[in-house]
Amino acid sequence: MTAGRTQPLPARIADWFYGFKPPERGVIHLGHRRVYIVPSRLGWIYATSLLVMLIGSINFALSLGFALTFMLAGMGLACMVHTFRNLARLTVSTGRSDPVFVGESARFRLYLESGVRFDRHSILVRHVESGAQLVILVPAGNLTEVPLAIPVDTRGLLPLGRVMLETRFPLGLFRAWSYVEPDSQCLVYPRPEFLPLPPSSGSASDGQFQTLAPGNDDYAGLRSHQPSDSPRHVAWKTLARSGEMYTKQFTGDSAARLWLEWSRVPGSDSVEQRLSRLTGWVLAAEQAGLHYGLRLPGREIAPGSGDTHRAACLEALAMHGRPLAAT
Repeated sequence: MTAGRTQPLPARIADWFYGFKPPERGVIHLGHRRVYIVPSRLGWIYATSLLVMLIGSINFALSLGFALTFMLAGMGLACMVHTFRNLARLTVSTGRSDPVFVGESARFRLYLESGVRFDRHSILVRHVESGAQLVILVPAGNLTEVPLAIPVDTRGLLPLGRVMLETRFPLGLFRAWSYVEPDSQCLVYPRPEFLPLPPSSGSASDGQFQTLAPGNDDYAGLRSHQPSDSPRHVAWKTLARSGEMYTKQFTGDSAARLWLEWSRVPGSDSVEQRLSRLTGWVLAAEQAGLHYGLRLPGREIAPGSGDTHRAACLEALAMHGRPLAAT
């Protein structure tokens, strides 16, 4: 389904008016047709004052009044040009957003580049939905990072949404603005709820611990590397000599394999509560150095450990029941 069909009519009219179709991929260039400018409240007061001065100069035939009025009007027009120029031809791009948990703030990274030989002063960057905003200076020829911290209360993929760029430089008589909606998303994990890990059990099928032969005491040889293996057990010297990656095996004290199962979450009344408790289990198992796997309805992640395995389990919990992102 296309974005145009899923959006309500007012949103589609707004997209047509502002000259883009969200989400926008790649680098966004703010051409002259995408920058809008109107007098600010101060600008309307300024214009009204000029009108009063002009009427007074006509009524009393004041030549100096005419000169002052037209001089101030010329300054106002010059201010309008500088306000528009301060925003036009700006380029906007996005960076990677690190995953966060529900209740934290997603940090989206926008990058603004001037592209001309003068500085861009007092650029207001505001997230339309949340109201998060920053005022920045974009130096000439430099790339400036704008971190937008947006509170999140729902797991899954959070799109950045619409961002407004605005400026009233130099005198505040005019307001120039433009909207962008970059194709940027942040992965939001469920809020962790920490409970004791499942007790040890001798059965591998009951969602509890399973004893394995490999341990962490005596070296027993090498085996082929698997993505879920801890980097601490990689045979780095062998990799340097042969270019092939192997994992060291140990015997002695038994290692523990833990299955974290959807059906074994205690006292869970809702889907979100189950996901929160499973998230807490994943974090606790990783901190304890256990080999753990995850079983969800319709998905299973084999036991493993390490940052990559932890991220895969948390991503599965975050996206449970959510539609996959469009490529």
